[in-house]
Amino acid sequence: MGKAPDPVRQPRPPPRGPRRGWILTAVVLLALALLAALLQSRPGSGAASAPAGHFVYYPDQLDKGSPYGKFPIPKDPFHFLPCTPATLPPPLDDDTPERTWAARFDPNPEHWSWANPRDDENGTMREDPYAGRGIFMCGYLDVPLDYTNKSDTRIARLAITKFQVSGLARVDDGAAHIYAGRKSERTIVIEPGGPGGSGTSYAWRFAQNITERFSDGKFDVLGWDPRGVNASLPAVACFPHDASRDHWSLLTSLHYAVAGSPRNQLELVDAMNAAVMRACWERHGDLGRFLGTGLVARDLEEIRIALGEDELTGYLVSYGTGIGQTYAAMFPNSVGRLILDGTEYVRDHRLRGGFGWTALDNATDAWDDGFLGECVNAGPEYCALAKPKDGKPVTLSGLKTRMDVLMASLASRPVAAYLPSSGPTLVTYSALVDSIYGAMYNARSWRALAQTLSELEDGNATLAALTLETSAWYYNPEAPCSPDPIPPSDYELGNLVICADSYDAPGRDDLDWWLSLWGNMTTKNWIAGNSRFYTVLPCRHFTTYWPQPAGVYRGDLNHTLKHPVLLIAETYDPATPLRNGRRLLQEMGTNARLIVHHGYGHSSRDTSACTERIAKAYILNGTLPDEQETDCYADEKPYLYGVKKTVGAAVLAKTQEPLEAWKEHLAELSFLDPRLRPGR
Repeated sequence: MGKAPDPVRQPRPPPRGPRRGWILTAVVLLALALLAALLQSRPGSGAASAPAGHFVYYPDQLDKGSPYGKFPIPKDPFHFLPCTPATLPPPLDDDTPERTWAARFDPNPEHWSWANPRDDENGTMREDPYAGRGIFMCGYLDVPLDYTNKSDTRIARLAITKFQVSGLARVDDGAAHIYAGRKSERTIVIEPGGPGGSGTSYAWRFAQNITERFSDGKFDVLGWDPRGVNASLPAVACFPHDASRDHWSLLTSLHYAVAGSPRNQLELVDAMNAAVMRACWERHGDLGRFLGTGLVARDLEEIRIALGEDELTGYLVSYGTGIGQTYAAMFPNSVGRLILDGTEYVRDHRLRGGFGWTALDNATDAWDDGFLGECVNAGPEYCALAKPKDGKPVTLSGLKTRMDVLMASLASRPVAAYLPSSGPTLVTYSALVDSIYGAMYNARSWRALAQTLSELEDGNATLAALTLETSAWYYNPEAPCSPDPIPPSDYELGNLVICADSYDAPGRDDLDWWLSLWGNMTTKNWIAGNSRFYTVLPCRHFTTYWPQPAGVYRGDLNHTLKHPVLLIAETYDPATPLRNGRRLLQEMGTNARLIVHHGYGHSSRDTSACTERIAKAYILNGTLPDEQETDCYADEKPYLYGVKKTVGAAVLAKTQEPLEAWKEHLAELSFLDPRLRPGR
């Protein structure tokens, strides 16, 4: 994960054209009209503050180097600056963080991260290239590290990225006071999952889509990195270098089916987990006590308060739904229009290994009915695995047999390959199965995976090797050297959160019990069982160093809420089974409604007009279906996405080069669930 995405990579605006006289005249008249009223709004004047939702500039905030004034705005709890590569939160040991942060303001709007212009703004942009364009604002929020102990003055510094749909209003050099921008009526707070998913990365990638999807572009979108994640501080990195983690990953990720002695493999992995937990303690001390979901939910309430909104509006996905469930139980009077998509059931996470073994319902169904079945339905024009063998058409049963044979052969012996970029390499069973599991999250990756498996089946391992090498390592030896090296990734954060949430789970904790669990999980689900098992196994050593995590929530989920929440659960979700949503709905009762989303992938990415219509009506107007449960169906089938919108398969194939499509899939997967990287 590393640093937050580089804002300069956002679409750059066109050169600014000349301003016309009437614009200057209008601004001056507006300034004169507002001067008297706004003069009294400066702090200490005793007058009323500015209207809700506005930012106000004061004379000392004007900056001749910027047509938008100077940032941060006084009394802004998020300290927002227009995003540039420099807008990362100041370090925790900085004695003057606000001064350090203010010095990172770049007055040149050409360096800021603006949204793509809308089609209807092209005429206006001839006068002002930024007029009406949304903008990404970067900031931070300091919160208590331990809400349960007021004598502990330590803080967590949460990285914040907000997409402000209104953009910014220009400020004339001669104007004493003028509104510099306006926040929307509501702010959609987003979190992609994990634990360990970066909300700031999610905002960079999807904020513009989310505001259009749920509010017709009316509401701002705010993403945050939960404590310990990505750009938030303190960041959890238990290895000094990513290469050190990669050094051990192949040994510690071997699957049950290829472990000559599962017991010996378990002993090795367990010993390494003990070493990693000690490293986390050595590097971070008692920080592991303050990472659980209960404290993250408290942080979310601080974000709502800082936004100045009476209730939380949010779109929380995957593990984010666990944050949302906990938040709703802890702060029922703050719950506004809250969508939980890809629903977990947080009671499961209080069980020993529950984060792993309660998530195994759907991955093999997604493989059999989805990846293989929809491939046969789509045919050879769209799915490489559906091409006839020996002149005979492909059937589902025949394709299942072929894939069973392929995977069995890999389990017996890896396939050798050569890549110019990395030299000799192997296509292994463990790495390929982990990649398959990741692909079940996103059906739009299936065409690339089918091409990879088809070539591997035919004896060509190059594409498979490229696919695995692309995703296997945190350390990238081809990355250019930098005077500011990227810090090591925060992979272990996810384990610490999961273990904190289940720290007091009753039951046996000896290796015999864990060995039995591993065998049961992989028997039930050969695709997800190993990955999920390795996710929870480190918890054997958590309480050695952090016996009593702070702020863990153990209450019920059936509190009366200010507003009912909207749950979305998917029929073929490989990580959060449909039964999660139904059990949660049963406990929450009239405080929730459920969309049963019939589609493939994790969360409602398999687009359904029905789901979108209900979700938008909820976020925009607060309306929900009368029925407790509503069925919605995806609009398109895997392998055929976009086919009706193109002139044919040939055009579609040219835009879906397998390796590039796979890289796009991995970019999304990296912040939805960092633990799913192959080899982990």
